[in-house]
Amino acid sequence: MNKKTIHKTLGGLLLLPLIVWVISGAFFFIKPGYQAAFAPLEIKTYPLDEALTLTAQPQWQELRLLRTVLGSHLLIKEQGQYHHLDANTLAPMASPTQAQLRLLLEDAIASDPLRYGHLTQLDDNLVPPNLTQPKSVITVHTSTGVELTLDWGRLQLRQLGADTRFINGVYSMHYLQWTPYKGLNKVLGFVGLVLLFGLALSGSFLLLRSSQEKVR
Repeated sequence: MNKKTIHKTLGGLLLLPLIVWVISGAFFFIKPGYQAAFAPLEIKTYPLDEALTLTAQPQWQELRLLRTVLGSHLLIKEQGQYHHLDANTLAPMASPTQAQLRLLLEDAIASDPLRYGHLTQLDDNLVPPNLTQPKSVITVHTSTGVELTLDWGRLQLRQLGADTRFINGVYSMHYLQWTPYKGLNKVLGFVGLVLLFGLALSGSFLLLRSSQEKVR
């Protein structure tokens, strides 16, 4: 097989990945809809309205005291793990009831009703039975299809809409993450790089040979 045939074969094999790279690369350059898709969603906080006396423990690496629509919260970091405590008793904060969960989340999404709409019906199994574990994550959905994930241990929110999923999908396509298997995706990426290098190398040989023929 001569170099010209090799070059054409490699070009044919790389045709689809190159098209995907060009389109996705242009998408990343323009970044349409990025602002809304990846906009941070914060728990709404209020000024502290009560005097609390806290004695920091030696094992605490970090602490935050804040007030939400549900009241005061104490967040501490201990041995690299975050814990959500009752600010008055320092006991693990009880799991929120459905009413409390709805109140907290609706207060947060009220900042952008066009994107989030309102919360859909909450199921009983959405709320974990207790919050003694370092991580207690609750996921609910809104009427606009946005998925809200509440990390109660850190009192943090994350939002994931259809636009976010689409952009993440474009990212996966760009980096040849075309299968649900991480190992196979790495193989595809490596093969793509090898083929691209081979295409460039064979093209360089053809260009060099063409230049030499012109000189003769």
